[in-house]
Amino acid sequence: MSLTIVRLYHDLLGTYGDQGNAEVLMYRARARDIQVDLIEVAPHEPVPRSGDIYLLGGGEDGPQTAALEMLSKDGGLNTAVDNGATVFAVCAGFQLIGSRLPNASGIPIDGLGIVDAETIYTRDPRSVGELVITYNGQLDEPVLTGFENHQGLTIVGSGIQPLGTVLRGIGNGRDGADCKSPEGVHHGRVFGTYMHGPALVRNPQLADEVLASAVGQLTPFNDEFAEALAAERRHTLLK
Repeated sequence: MSLTIVRLYHDLLGTYGDQGNAEVLMYRARARDIQVDLIEVAPHEPVPRSGDIYLLGGGEDGPQTAALEMLSKDGGLNTAVDNGATVFAVCAGFQLIGSRLPNASGIPIDGLGIVDAETIYTRDPRSVGELVITYNGQLDEPVLTGFENHQGLTIVGSGIQPLGTVLRGIGNGRDGADCKSPEGVHHGRVFGTYMHGPALVRNPQLADEVLASAVGQLTPFNDEFAEALAAERRHTLLK
């Protein structure tokens, strides 16, 4: 079995070390004897359409807008998703795969439209700090952790499921009276989240969910160090 991971625009969307998501996916795949190729796509290079997993990380407003313009013009990521590829998008990457988002001046612009999720500018304080959520899918350990640093409110469409529900932090932001904020998005093979850390390093079971969405059922694998780190973060943050 083989797997191709495509990491997009690290020069623009690598502010928070989210390249670690690629590294942990490769490590956990190879531990199961899955052959892995990593393709690094720099700005202005064509996006391959035949990858299995596409990764987008976090970045500042200007680089985010630049990445969006290039991805919109290229069209490769949208084509790959239409062909069944998996996407794991973090923070700025999460916003740009949505339908609408603010540009660096706060003016709404069209996103890639891969998922029905709109981010709007608000005057609320910036969301910065540890983030803890309960995953909406089926995991042996459903509590996930990360670090958020973003602005605005993200509203997912009525037919779209958030990645999880916030236990600590802000996540997508509170839209209405419900005090339990949604976090991220999970639609088919598309995952979006505000969790840095990197998210898949801090949450090995989520890493396996992303892998499984691309290659199917995985053989068992236990990394004691990774599991201990995840458990420590859960325990410390939920005291």
